[in-house]
Amino acid sequence: MTKKSRPRFVTKNQEVFQLGAAVLFLLLVGVYASLTGASTASLTSSAMWLLIVAAAVGAYMAMNIGANDVANNMGPSVGSGAMTMGWAIVVAAVFEALGAIVAGGDVVGTIKGGIIDANAIADPALFAWVMFAALLAGALWLNLATALGAPVSTTHSIIGAVMGAGIAAGGWGLVNWDTIGAIVISWVISPLMGGALAAAALYIIKRSVTYRSDKTEAASRVVPILISLMVWAYTTYMLLKGLSQLVKVGFLVALVAGAAVSLVVWWLIRKPIARMAMRQDNSKDGVNRLFTWPLICSAALLSFAHGANDVANAIGPLAAIYEAVKAGAVATKAGTPLWIMVLGALGLSVGLALYGARLIRTVGKEITELDNMRAYSIAMSATLTVIVASQMGMPVSTTHISIGAVFGVGFLRELLKVNYAKMEAVVFAGHQGTDRAEVEAYLHRFEAAEVKEKKRMLADMKRRTKAREAAEEGAVFAKKEQKALKKAYKKEIVKRSAVMRIVAAWIVTVPATAVLAAVLFYIVRAVLN
Repeated sequence: MTKKSRPRFVTKNQEVFQLGAAVLFLLLVGVYASLTGASTASLTSSAMWLLIVAAAVGAYMAMNIGANDVANNMGPSVGSGAMTMGWAIVVAAVFEALGAIVAGGDVVGTIKGGIIDANAIADPALFAWVMFAALLAGALWLNLATALGAPVSTTHSIIGAVMGAGIAAGGWGLVNWDTIGAIVISWVISPLMGGALAAAALYIIKRSVTYRSDKTEAASRVVPILISLMVWAYTTYMLLKGLSQLVKVGFLVALVAGAAVSLVVWWLIRKPIARMAMRQDNSKDGVNRLFTWPLICSAALLSFAHGANDVANAIGPLAAIYEAVKAGAVATKAGTPLWIMVLGALGLSVGLALYGARLIRTVGKEITELDNMRAYSIAMSATLTVIVASQMGMPVSTTHISIGAVFGVGFLRELLKVNYAKMEAVVFAGHQGTDRAEVEAYLHRFEAAEVKEKKRMLADMKRRTKAREAAEEGAVFAKKEQKALKKAYKKEIVKRSAVMRIVAAWIVTVPATAVLAAVLFYIVRAVLN
């Protein structure tokens, strides 16, 4: 990263430290892999070097997953102020590692989602180089995306890379194009579904709590229900996704178990939350404080589930390479030694600790302004969308869902702000000829009023305006002035430049990693020949 492009919060010394620590970690991984390979008598010299380099590249991939993908779990909590950046990194690093080691499973699929037909590659050495090229391509792409501040799907990165290396090794016929087509469709479905659910959740919170005149009283009733719903969703999610390698349960069982846990939690927290709510200010800030600990817990659980699931994107191809060089076999499912699981877990944590802050800041602060209620809506949307999509068999990306949820919350805010600007214009028009203090006092009452009262007040203002216009007195605001007012409210609540950068990165992820993997495979084959 050049000095010009270096963010303000990263100094030159910090960059040197980050690079040095990353290189040291990769060197230590390579040394350990060499010791492991030395204990396997059947390995040739070339196989030994392949294992060493592949282990380092696998660790590099895990680091990039930690630096890029974890932002989806921690970004909203940091952006809302529920957690500081330092604590977010510590919590995420611990729970990512725990998820990878405890619930990552002993067996990982090396061909993610059946992208290519491994049976068409008979030579184990050729298969190992296909996996190596895919692993390196996926890691390089994630590194570039992180440097550009674009949260992308790590799963799609490795999928595109496996596809490209597979085509280079065995032709276009190796690819399962139906699966690729489903992935392309998910680029649209994932963010739209995530955005719609997040916007709906936030609007429900606004109507049931923050649009009430007595916010603390409403919060004392509603917030325990919202937290119990979060518990229901997260318990179901953890049983279906986070602990899927340890516990196999069906959807209905997970749903009922989640409901049971949520009812217990609701019974335990309803009175304490109600007492806490009544001690808060009768304001949005007071309500926001009630969501702090649920957000912290949800971020930790999402990190655990992420470590359990997405560590396979780094160690899956590595496990295949290890199986190929050790047993001389092509494995679409490979038993994963403990050292490879630990390598993936450490890689996630190291990458997050060294480089995760940038993407966490992007997701949490650079797309749209978040508070605890908005972060809650994003977390609920991401969880519910993954649950629904998995039951429908849709190959969605958690990255696309989470970022889409952030977009949805931001665009809802824009819509509500513009709508409020229109209502303000009606109020001003109905107060023509009155002094500024009276108008501002009315606006203050209008803002504090509940939805039904707002509608009544607006209807009254419209009647007054029509009566004045009928008497040819004119309105306070001309159409030009009203448009200017709306435009002022529509200022970039959602930063369009960030949206365009992220969406562009999503679109090119699969083709970019495919081309890069194919090029790397051809280079490797040319060197070996």
